[in-house]
Amino acid sequence: MPEIQHIHPILVHFPIVLMYTLVVIDLAALANRNAVTTRSGVGTISSFAAAAAGIFAVSTWFFGGIALDHAEAAGFSSQIAEIHEGLGGISALAFLGWGLFRLALWVRNRELKTLGPAIPAIEVAGAALVTVTAYYGGQLVYDLGVNVTRAAVGG
Repeated sequence: MPEIQHIHPILVHFPIVLMYTLVVIDLAALANRNAVTTRSGVGTISSFAAAAAGIFAVSTWFFGGIALDHAEAAGFSSQIAEIHEGLGGISALAFLGWGLFRLALWVRNRELKTLGPAIPAIEVAGAALVTVTAYYGGQLVYDLGVNVTRAAVGG
């Protein structure tokens, strides 16, 4: 079983991939003039991907806070970590809000024709936000070695 500070890197890829996937699904749906907020096939997939991105983002943010506390208890301190934590919180709340909004539209089976092109635009902004957040997270791991131990070499 992984130590609790290692749960964050296990979860972190889910909101990233879900947000990128959501952009692709909704752009393709828009190009084919399919509604993504109704109880259609593509609407159901899109709405539940948005909700899952929100749930995974909040879970990832929660366990990221634990991972940062673990690193700080071991003496780590960095402005990069503070930036990553702040962006993670913004991402988590934004993705959760978007997921709940999308789920509410799906439950009510509402097609928002006036919001149609804005949906993928909002999700592209979300993908950009998660990309910047991930960049700072990558700096923490790959440049600063936070919560990473080297594998033993040799037998």
